[in-house]
Amino acid sequence: MLVTKSAAISHVGKVRSNNQDSGYAGVSLFAVADGMGGHAGGDVASALALNRLVEIDGHYNSAVDAEFALQEAIIAANAILAETVFEHPELTGMGTTLSALVRVGHSVALAHIGDSRVYRFRDGVLTQITADHTFVQRLVDSGRITAEEAKTHPRRSVLMRVLGDVDSVPDVDLQVMDTRPGDRWLICSDGLSGVVENEQIGEALEADQSPEEVVASLVRQSLDNGAPDNVTIVVVDVSQSFDEAEATPTLVGSAAKPIAYIGTLGRRTSRMPALRLHSRAANTHPSHYEAESEDYLDELIDENRRRSRRRKISWLVGVLIVVIALAAAAYGGYRWTQSRYFVGQSSGNVTIFKGVQQSIGPIPLSSVYQVTGISVSTLPTFTQHQVADTISADSITAAQEIVARLGQASAPTPQPTGTPTPAATTAPPVTGG
Repeated sequence: MLVTKSAAISHVGKVRSNNQDSGYAGVSLFAVADGMGGHAGGDVASALALNRLVEIDGHYNSAVDAEFALQEAIIAANAILAETVFEHPELTGMGTTLSALVRVGHSVALAHIGDSRVYRFRDGVLTQITADHTFVQRLVDSGRITAEEAKTHPRRSVLMRVLGDVDSVPDVDLQVMDTRPGDRWLICSDGLSGVVENEQIGEALEADQSPEEVVASLVRQSLDNGAPDNVTIVVVDVSQSFDEAEATPTLVGSAAKPIAYIGTLGRRTSRMPALRLHSRAANTHPSHYEAESEDYLDELIDENRRRSRRRKISWLVGVLIVVIALAAAAYGGYRWTQSRYFVGQSSGNVTIFKGVQQSIGPIPLSSVYQVTGISVSTLPTFTQHQVADTISADSITAAQEIVARLGQASAPTPQPTGTPTPAATTAPPVTGG
């Protein structure tokens, strides 16, 4: 018989002033909710949703039964959020993501909405089971941007599906999967998946550590990377047996704090008093936004197209600038080479060349400037080697001076053989008178 061992942890992070996440590790139910709405009540949303979901924690005859129970509980949680917003307009805009699994024997029933995630670590491989219901994920799925671009996209926090007062029947992803001994399941808010790479998450899950040690390690990694959002993590190990007994169900984050009911003055009477969690003041900037209409989605898509065009134009301008700079550098370099000279040989004669001895591929950087009448063969042997190796000159004047010295060092041209030598003339003896 399979059993589970689990741990849950939630941390406010390094930037936000209150924790809007909630997490639960129970007997068979394990879940994470990430509230949205900033000061409007993201903490209230995640706490209400998770407290409703906790009611279904227990044993089921089949994974299909558990899947149905998840669906019914999530619809009920969504109705509670909608009613709360109706009764308390100051909470308008609040909502929450929700990712949960229920283990039944060798199967798990999964429910997911939003951008919290469920991962499975099996045989050394980390697999993301859920798909983010975000605007940027739609762009990635349609091939408009890459997964790397999605990480820094300015609309990466736009959620397309959440629990809240938007839809009476939320569109929740439901599925049943197998599980087996050795599986390690991870449920987390985007406070972890948004700042810690999958490779590092996989390494932490692969470590021979207890679930408590793993969740603590993952939180530390998130904090080391800045932790700009709340971080909530639930780790579930599946095994044939454990030495320890099953852990006591644990609530963490906003759901672990009591909800205080306080009267509201200056507003109409409601069946429910205003809700507020006992926590520090919330960050005034919401962690997520929800796309509420197709017009809004079209506007975002148009904006993304404009960004894409601007990115392409910027890229082309950058490439053009680089090409111009390289061309200018190449031209400047070529002009410099043409201000240099050297003395070498051409067709057996001492020759002045303009340029430098090097070449760029098949293109030489020198040309013949002047062929002199000095034959290389008339030069001393050492000087012949110098000319063969070329002699550099800073200017044409310096090159001509080198040629003049070579002319002085050249040997007299030998006479052709077989030519009679003229007879010497002898002056007639001078006679006296």
